[in-house]
Amino acid sequence: MVEALVTAGAAVASAGVVYVMAAARVVKQYERGVVFRLGRLRSSVRGPGFTLIVPFVDRLSKVNMQIVTMPVPAQDGITRDNVTVRVDAVIYFKVVDASEAIVQVEDYRFAVSQMAQTSLRSIIGKSDLDDLLSNREKLNQGLELMIDSPAIGWGVQIDRVEIKDVSLPEAMKRSMARQAEADRERRARVINADAELQASKKLAEAAGVMSEQPAALQLRLLQTVVAVAAEKNSTLVLPFPVELLRFLERAQQQPLPPADSSSAKTETGQD
Repeated sequence: MVEALVTAGAAVASAGVVYVMAAARVVKQYERGVVFRLGRLRSSVRGPGFTLIVPFVDRLSKVNMQIVTMPVPAQDGITRDNVTVRVDAVIYFKVVDASEAIVQVEDYRFAVSQMAQTSLRSIIGKSDLDDLLSNREKLNQGLELMIDSPAIGWGVQIDRVEIKDVSLPEAMKRSMARQAEADRERRARVINADAELQASKKLAEAAGVMSEQPAALQLRLLQTVVAVAAEKNSTLVLPFPVELLRFLERAQQQPLPPADSSSAKTETGQD
């Protein structure tokens, strides 16, 4: 009798151990457990830690709640200003409702990936090339909104979308390079012209001051000679002073003084 009780107790204990082993589940900290009992969704979501289910009746599905980084394959498209480009991006998303992510969509990762690709092609067609190159923050926000709208019903939240690279045809790259070079040359010419204008104004002011004091021009000439001589040149060219030419011109224009009549008569008498 005792032996039968011991055997029955051992059998019950063994069955209990087998049951616990079959029913025991461990949910990690970054996961949530969704339980289906005979195909029906249980309202409670199992949190992290040790949990039990009914063997052969319940089915536990674990959902990762971490932020997922998913690259979006490069998409070819034509911008609004008829330029062919190739754009790729990266999307960051996470599951906020484990039950919705399991029930509402078959594979939420694949669904988010396809939605991101179609939204990226749509953004390319609605944008200009300059927006893709310089105004990416606005495009990222629009792309995030387009993906997040359907993803809310899947229990998925789009955290961030970033456009990584925009590839242009070689002909377009050369054209943009020529445009940038022409623009820089235009700005250089404008700067040089502005410098010449400012220099001409200063030279005009200096000429006005020197015209009042002719000696200033001679001092300036001597300074130029000293500056040229400091460069240790073998040949030194001295410019002819303009003031000297003016002096000679004035001297030629002045009439000669009339001869003295008394001296002329004396010379005649002596003859």
